Amino acid sequence: MATIVVAPAVGPEQTQLICPHCQALVRTTIEHRANTRTHIYALLLCLFFCWPCICLPYCCNSCRDTIHKCPRCKAFIGSYHR
Repeated sequence: MATIVVAPAVGPEQTQLICPHCQALVRTTIEHRANTRTHIYALLLCLFFCWPCICLPYCCNSCRDTIHKCPRCKAFIGSYHR
């Protein structure tokens, strides 16, 4: 019999849940990664000659995806796409 593991719903902040890999109750660790939208925002700033602001999308967490991982077993739990 096959077991199906459903990824938990995660948001932009740390989430407390039971890790589907190690079965421990954990608070996820998060990291932010640039996505396609981040690069588009930077390109638009470049096209509109806002040179000092080009790095802004890469510095703001609201312009990047949030990746959730288990702090105990380091397994990927889910991601929140903006």
